[in-house]
Amino acid sequence: MALTAGIVGLPNVGKSTLFNAITQAGAESANYPFCTIDPNVGIVEVPDHRLQKLTELVQPKKTVPTAFEFTDIAGIVKGASKGEGLGNKFLSHIRQVDAICQVVRCFADDNITHVSGKVDPIDDIQVINLELILADLETVDKRIERVGKMAKQKDKEAMFEHEILILLKEAFEAEKPARTIEFTEEQLKVVKGLHLLTIKPILYVANVSEDEVANPSDNEYVQKVREYAAEENAEVIVVCAKIEEEIAELEGEEKEMFLSELGIEESGLDQLIRASYNLLGLATYFTAGVQEVRAWTFRKGMKAPQCAGIIHSDFERGFIRAETVAYEDLLAAGSHNAAKEAGKVRLEGKDYVVQDGDVIHFRFNV
Repeated sequence: MALTAGIVGLPNVGKSTLFNAITQAGAESANYPFCTIDPNVGIVEVPDHRLQKLTELVQPKKTVPTAFEFTDIAGIVKGASKGEGLGNKFLSHIRQVDAICQVVRCFADDNITHVSGKVDPIDDIQVINLELILADLETVDKRIERVGKMAKQKDKEAMFEHEILILLKEAFEAEKPARTIEFTEEQLKVVKGLHLLTIKPILYVANVSEDEVANPSDNEYVQKVREYAAEENAEVIVVCAKIEEEIAELEGEEKEMFLSELGIEESGLDQLIRASYNLLGLATYFTAGVQEVRAWTFRKGMKAPQCAGIIHSDFERGFIRAETVAYEDLLAAGSHNAAKEAGKVRLEGKDYVVQDGDVIHFRFNV
């Protein structure tokens, strides 16, 4: 699925270092602002233990994981909404992503310059959020000018939109992002049409030093970020971008041993992908046969024909039914035939809402 999470942050907070680690794409990273001018896009495989278990069960000729897209966006500075730095370009890149992963510096290092001269993660967050809010305020103000005239003429649609625009304007003037406002379904349709930056879901990525990655709760900066994020119901994950670069070069047992030595259970990549998935309402279903075991990304709430269409449009067009078994049931049974004999394999129709972990064989005819 063509969904992407944009990695943003002030210059020199570790954005490009983290991007290099999670994609191994080699985006330029340097100790000066604006080393990343055009957004770097990287595709990263989604680690999923279920895929490995299915491979062991089915013994296919090949195994194909699903993938996720990250975009590394150049550092934003104060005044970006007015074109400071390379502001307008950066903001246009953020418009193109579906979710925002904001990297926040939570470590002190005299060798790495901070753009504002001090380490203050909350100030960093507020600088970026305010620039996005100001850009959205400009969008809303322009729209109010157009819609306001029609609203005065008692046009019902215009009046409805005008009310929403005023609600947004008041929030932005109070320095609150659009995602903190509770909208009805009908209101949300209008809001989505505005393509606001602050309606995008956000995840805060606290970048800590190597010494603190195992015990992030001891880091006062991390605590402040968690408190701030809680106010807008946002999630925080803690990573050490520098360590992630080292982990990215390891595989299998070597990787597990390295994580164990550090005292952490999973890499920042695993955390970041899982959190990004949740942020975008994504889930995974599987197809499993002797030719191929494969993971597929879909949006939660999608029905069987739509999910079939992710594989090929013919599957959706000629959809008949979905032969479905839950991953846990298949694993417990030991084989597809055993799961069928145990009554765990179901034949689902067009209205079936696919669940995370479903193992599906689509039947179709075109």
